[in-house]
Amino acid sequence: MAALPLKPPILWRLGAGAALATLCGVAAQAQQPGPGGIYTCVDAKGRRLTADRPIPECTDREQRVLGPSGTERGRVGPLLSDQERSAQEAQRRKEAEDRARAIEERRRERVMVARYPDQAAHDAERAAALAKIDEVTAVAEARVAELRSQRRKLDTEMEFYRRDPSKAPMGLRRQIAEQEDAIAQQQRFIASQEDEKRRVHQRFDAELAQLRSLWAAQAASATASPPAPR
Repeated sequence: MAALPLKPPILWRLGAGAALATLCGVAAQAQQPGPGGIYTCVDAKGRRLTADRPIPECTDREQRVLGPSGTERGRVGPLLSDQERSAQEAQRRKEAEDRARAIEERRRERVMVARYPDQAAHDAERAAALAKIDEVTAVAEARVAELRSQRRKLDTEMEFYRRDPSKAPMGLRRQIAEQEDAIAQQQRFIASQEDEKRRVHQRFDAELAQLRSLWAAQAASATASPPAPR
């Protein structure tokens, strides 16, 4: 189909405000040209093409949409580039992940409120978690006491070599070194349990702050809800 003669764009004769409004209308019309719409463009080879539907050769560039009289109705395209499509898809994935994260957070909150209906239940679980740590710490401390008792016996033997410890039997010196290593290992473990207790307190403190907010919202919702009919 041959190109149709074009009239000067109406936008040239409009003021700035009217031009902006007209552009908005044109952009909307361009998505649905309606019957009689004519698409025209200049392709990558410099050829002017015209058709009654979007032109495949011009998917990478803008296409003008004309009415039967040659008046421009609007413009379409260009289609998204691979990079733009990738960015759009990445944005969609991020939004989906955000929605899923929000849903999971709501689910976790419901589970937490069901598990801890009040602060007494939460305090009881905190105490139980700390008690387990105290149990393993007590075992390690008992082991340290045992090792130190054994070390005192070795120190008694070393008294014979106080003037020249280098003359002490190799087996005795090795036992003392092993005792020192064992005591140091147990002390490191005890220190790690103290760190674990701090982490437990931090976790339960953070949960309690969130639970107080959830309990308050739950109480407000219960108060606002009308009583069930008898």
